[in-house]
Amino acid sequence: MKPSIAAHLQAFQQENRNRGRLLITCPDRPGIVAAVSQFLFTYEANIIESSQYSTNPTGGTFFMRIEFECPDLPGKAAYMQEAFRTIGADFEMNWRLLPLYEVKRTAVFVSKELHCLLELLWEWQNGDLLTDISLVISNHEDAREAVEQLGIPFYHIPARRENRAEAEATQLELLREYEIDLIVLARYMQILTPQFVSAHPHRIINIHHSFLPAFIGARPYERAFERGVKLIGATSHYVTDDLDEGPIIEQGIERVQHHHNAEDLKKIGRSIERSVLARAVKWHLEDRVIVHGNKTIVF
Repeated sequence: MKPSIAAHLQAFQQENRNRGRLLITCPDRPGIVAAVSQFLFTYEANIIESSQYSTNPTGGTFFMRIEFECPDLPGKAAYMQEAFRTIGADFEMNWRLLPLYEVKRTAVFVSKELHCLLELLWEWQNGDLLTDISLVISNHEDAREAVEQLGIPFYHIPARRENRAEAEATQLELLREYEIDLIVLARYMQILTPQFVSAHPHRIINIHHSFLPAFIGARPYERAFERGVKLIGATSHYVTDDLDEGPIIEQGIERVQHHHNAEDLKKIGRSIERSVLARAVKWHLEDRVIVHGNKTIVF
């Protein structure tokens, strides 16, 4: 990692050493906000940002994201985690309390098309993607130079149907070694096995070069051209065992004309893919995404 990038992360950790986030999903009922606010007040925490949503105030599901400032959070975090268990149990909550100084560690998977990877690296160099990009894994060598010049470890692991189990075993070992929190498939053109996906639930983000649910699977731009569409798009979603059908985080579109051929659509699409994936990754890193069934709540 280049010194300037390391400095960005160190500055972020220092500036946010007393800041945390609380994410909550639970059955909706009166008293949730009051209980959470009183809990934070007990630890002298000041709420900086609060967002909430209910699918139905009568019998629905309640979602909440709170960002707070708390004096001496590093010293209090473990006690707060333990103390909040009682509130979590009382309200049947699925919850996470996350100190911001614990920067997430990210692995990026890529194949031969580098535009999404390069966008992530650009945002990362600028300090706009606040994560530790710990390694890049590819089934081709094309990205090595761009990655290694930034001081990021690059691993070439050939992957195809015939050796998929062996390749994934190597990948999983690397992910454990680097203690990875998030996996980003930046145009990684391999299908992951159910075993790989189940090891990282809702922690694998993919970019699909189509405005899903249209044109699921391979060659979406060619199929869009054949269909004569007037809009093309891209979709970033969490990976599940169902191909291209995981919970959608972000989408983008662009208008196209009758004179655009399939190659034109690909060029236009690459720009959409880059921005859509970058936004989805940022929102995940900022703990703005809560998965609900096969949908997402994005605060």
